[in-house]
Amino acid sequence: MNIPFLGNRRQKVGFPDPAGIADLLAECELLRSQASRAGVRLDDSAASLEALDQLLPRWRDDEETLAWLGNDAGLYLGTVIVRTVPGAAWEIRSDGQPVLRLTSGREFDVVDSGHEWAAYGVPELSQLYAEVAEA
Repeated sequence: MNIPFLGNRRQKVGFPDPAGIADLLAECELLRSQASRAGVRLDDSAASLEALDQLLPRWRDDEETLAWLGNDAGLYLGTVIVRTVPGAAWEIRSDGQPVLRLTSGREFDVVDSGHEWAAYGVPELSQLYAEVAEA
C-alpha cells in the first residue's frame, strides 16, 4: 500500500551514499567543542589542522575524553582530506572502521592516527595531511 503523504516506508538495504557517510563522520562533536573553547575555528581546512596541533593537550588526563577526542581528531583529519584532496573518499572496512581511500588505491587509517595525535601529539595532524595530500 502506497499512501503518498506517508512517503515510502521501505528502507534501502546497504550503506548510505558517500555524501551521507562523509556528513556523518564530519560531526566530531567533542573535538569541535574543545577547539571552540580554545578559540580555534574548525572550517575543514588544512590551516585548522595546524591550529589543532597548537592546542594544549589538557584532555590527556582523562582516559575517556582521550579516546573520544582521538577518534574525533582522526575523523576530522579525514573530513579535511575528503573535502580538499581530489579523489579522496571514505570507505568503511568490513570491521566497521572508516578509512580513507585515495585514487591511487592507498588506504589511510586516520582514526588510528587521531588516537596517536591525541595521546602523544605526534604525528601532527597537519603533517599527516601534508603526507596524504602529496601522495
